[in-house]
Amino acid sequence: MKTESATDMMTTQISLKDIRNYIAKNHHQPLTIDHLAFISGLSPSYFGEAFKKAFGQSATDYLTELRIGHAKQLLRDTDLLFRDIARKVGYSDEFYFSRKFKKEVGVSPSSYSKIARQRISTFSVSTTGNLLALGLIPVAAPLNAKWSPYYYNHYQDQIHVHLNIFDAESEDNFRKLASAKPDIHIFQEEPSLSMVNWLESIGVKNVSIKAKDWKNQLTEIADAINKQSSCKHFIQTYEQKVLQAKLEIKRVVGKDTFAVLRLCGDQLFLYCNKGIQDVLFTDLQLHPIDAQQQTCNELITLEQLLDINPDRLLFIICPDAATRNYWLALQYLDSWKKLQAIKNGHVYVLPSNPWFEYSAIAINRMLDETLLMLTGKNPNPFPVPVHGILSNTEL
Repeated sequence: MKTESATDMMTTQISLKDIRNYIAKNHHQPLTIDHLAFISGLSPSYFGEAFKKAFGQSATDYLTELRIGHAKQLLRDTDLLFRDIARKVGYSDEFYFSRKFKKEVGVSPSSYSKIARQRISTFSVSTTGNLLALGLIPVAAPLNAKWSPYYYNHYQDQIHVHLNIFDAESEDNFRKLASAKPDIHIFQEEPSLSMVNWLESIGVKNVSIKAKDWKNQLTEIADAINKQSSCKHFIQTYEQKVLQAKLEIKRVVGKDTFAVLRLCGDQLFLYCNKGIQDVLFTDLQLHPIDAQQQTCNELITLEQLLDINPDRLLFIICPDAATRNYWLALQYLDSWKKLQAIKNGHVYVLPSNPWFEYSAIAINRMLDETLLMLTGKNPNPFPVPVHGILSNTEL
């Protein structure tokens, strides 16, 4: 039996990529495996095996994915008759199209066009938080036990497809996303053109969120998926909680000044991200030191901190061993002991989750944690995740 050389294999691989692009451009045409194999220069049986090995799915499944994706887009965005949609996506028989559509999507084309199906996916942890605030669980989202522990522990069984949190545009993520069959994909970061084109090719509607503050981000998402009433309710409930928390906290802290610090290795930084700014200093109107009137990440020495001498300190401590060791050593230094916050026992350690995330759910959790830290009052009827302690309560 003749075996293919490395050169032949490379040529075949390039040819298969060309064939895949050919299918994408001509999926509305009456394509057959024999025809695709012929133009690739391979036998039908070998072509089928090579295509599946190269791309993780058969040429027939890829063709079906493109056709049904295009059909979903036409059903969602046009008033075309079903028979016209069937022909436009490559099916001459509308009844066969209807059976195929139901098999792939789970509902008939007529049902799909009548109901507002909201199978939503995202590559953003923040979008996951915003969707949950609207009462929706995405079908595909980035989950990681270390980097998104709240969502991983509470929703790993309900979010069926777990995407890679670090490499959105990997081939593995593409395959996982296609398997989730979302109708809408929401971006909170600028997507690449190739990503947008690929999603559109399988019938997924792209929604890019432009707002920078969480309330407007939530509103944009709600408008895109018709969840305006849920959005309004969440924001109103949050604002009511802020009013109550502000009264409770003011009774305890008065006009105390606050500084938020980040410790990394043996270096201290004055640190304030958008979420911290929104919750602590805008909503709760706590008094920041002058250097933290806006978002910052500025190096500061212990001596400079002693000169400022805030009444209360909030610390975010990097989880590596060197930082933890320095954190322990820091507490034995005389200059550390002279700080007013240390003398009064007003030092609070903030976990990176939720304090590094910016979403409606994260903001709500920050508010709850702040009230609990400063007053000892739990705003929820059941325990919630605070400082790494997990519960079964879902927001």
